[in-house]
Amino acid sequence: MIQLYNVSKIYPGGIQALLDVTVHIDKGEFVFLMGPSGAGKSTLLRLLLREETPTRGQVLVGGRSLARLKPREVPLLRRSIGMVFQDFRLLEERTVYENVAFALEVLEYPREEVRRRVPALLEMVGLAERGRAFPRQLSGGEQQRVAIARAIANNPPIVLADEPTGNLDAKTAWEVMGLLDKINKRGATVVVATHNREI
Repeated sequence: MIQLYNVSKIYPGGIQALLDVTVHIDKGEFVFLMGPSGAGKSTLLRLLLREETPTRGQVLVGGRSLARLKPREVPLLRRSIGMVFQDFRLLEERTVYENVAFALEVLEYPREEVRRRVPALLEMVGLAERGRAFPRQLSGGEQQRVAIARAIANNPPIVLADEPTGNLDAKTAWEVMGLLDKINKRGATVVVATHNREI
């Protein structure tokens, strides 16, 4: 599902984010990328999204070399990957419902399909009653659950989460990890970058 072969990422000024990393993640696995801040965890996730390209080595997702993707093929790759960010990245002027619906609308899902999927997603993440709320009216944990619902809206086979519990209290962090576990049990390959050893 995900393979990295001798991948290095060196930024200008000789800053080494990754050095000769080889990783193989099978379909359906739940994997943690552990390490302190600056260890290269986020860089690895950006390589998988093709937001960055490696200095050396090869990155494959679903058997395809990301180096060989044409620019017009990158959006197709990203449709197969749900991304959960530490800072939520919700659209502040849209409701919870609209934030999740937006992920489907940009993929040109039919309106009736959006109307069917969004309530089911909000139910899954425990926010069925919060669809009309705006992000500013939610707790951090609720915002992260909206972000997860948005990331899995189109049932991507891969879900990446970059420090998804970094801004949350311990109880809420465990709830978020429980959601990611549920997503994994439904068949998605889940990769979580974290510095939290307890998680």
